[in-house]
Amino acid sequence: MRKYLNEVTPETETAKVIGWVHEIRDLGGLSFYILRDRTGFLQATIVKKKAPEAVLNAARDVSRESVVMVSGIVKPTEKAPGGRELIPEEFEIISRAETPLPLDVSEKVLAEVDTRIDNRYLDARRPKINSIFSIRSNVTRALYEFMFSEGFINITTSKIVAAATEGGTELFPIAYFDKEAFLNQSPQLYKQMMMAAGFDKVFEIGPIFRAEEHNTTRHLNEATSIDVEVSFADHNDVMELLEKVIIAAYGAVEKNCQNEIETLGIEFEVPKTPFPKVTYAEAIDIAAISIDEEISYGDDLSTAAERAIGDEMGEHYFITDWPTSIKPYYAMPYEDEPEICKAFDLMHPKMELSSGAQRIHQHDLLVEQIREKGLSPDSFEFYLKPFRYGMPPHAGWGLGMERLIMTMLDLPNIREAVLFPRDRHRLTP
Repeated sequence: MRKYLNEVTPETETAKVIGWVHEIRDLGGLSFYILRDRTGFLQATIVKKKAPEAVLNAARDVSRESVVMVSGIVKPTEKAPGGRELIPEEFEIISRAETPLPLDVSEKVLAEVDTRIDNRYLDARRPKINSIFSIRSNVTRALYEFMFSEGFINITTSKIVAAATEGGTELFPIAYFDKEAFLNQSPQLYKQMMMAAGFDKVFEIGPIFRAEEHNTTRHLNEATSIDVEVSFADHNDVMELLEKVIIAAYGAVEKNCQNEIETLGIEFEVPKTPFPKVTYAEAIDIAAISIDEEISYGDDLSTAAERAIGDEMGEHYFITDWPTSIKPYYAMPYEDEPEICKAFDLMHPKMELSSGAQRIHQHDLLVEQIREKGLSPDSFEFYLKPFRYGMPPHAGWGLGMERLIMTMLDLPNIREAVLFPRDRHRLTP
């Protein structure tokens, strides 16, 4: 029976493995073939005077990154990766790789990001890239397990919609038979509607689409959002929940991904809670001291401002109490200070990770806020209707998966955290 490479230990007597030829070293009387699969490496050592003729012929013909089946005797040796080597009795080329390769999987010759993504099937064979997506998989699993353990219901909302979630122009229009439709920016409206349905606590992990003009190392036009909505909760309740989610994600990686952390060569530490909080007004003051550009109350935070505040805070933190004028129409204003709303952003020192708020649950106030934003309530009738028939108070947030992974693993470009990124210039692969 075939074994994964990490299942072959120095105590194993014989093994049959299938993997990719990562590296070939010919030393005359000896040749070494470093095999690789998603679990690690194994050295196959061929002693030319002793090896069967069929093994020698196949080994001579094989190229790097070919898929091979090798079976034989396992011997312990301190010089080989993992302290063991495989002496082949059979060596079969299952799929021969053409040469030259579009990029060097062994990482001896580095490739540009665009070249790597153009050849993602090869790039993802690299142990560091494999480790990123193994960690992302562990994070996804941990989030599902955490949400279910907290009594959440998993929902799936439509990605083809008739109206923008927040208005504006960051929409991808599509032809939907004889109508115009859009790719959804967020499940926001639908998860709020599920509060009216009595679902109480819902979450969704799924794609979102934003036609942003930004072409930076931290923007994507298709991303994965982790979305939560909770009834009978306010902004403080869901901030506390968000802290727990971040800790669950980091904790799972610390527990399950030590080999991947070592492969990536990063310092990894689970954040401490509770995360500190600063108000928007305090954050503006911090930024104004540190950056050259003009910034005043009511402005959105620029990248430079976020970095200045992050340098001061030095850890995950919340920015709270935002001006109502710059947050979406569904953010609940304070009763005694309606110019400020119960909205928050979760920040990593490098960038924003999540936005959330207590939502407006009163129909008339919501209509008023929609109009204040220059939008037409008629365009949101499907969304507004549930608010007339018993909508509970509720709050929630959306967390960017790619930004979570990017900051967790200190990646230089958000495209590193998604297998097949979509940005302004890329539609393939």
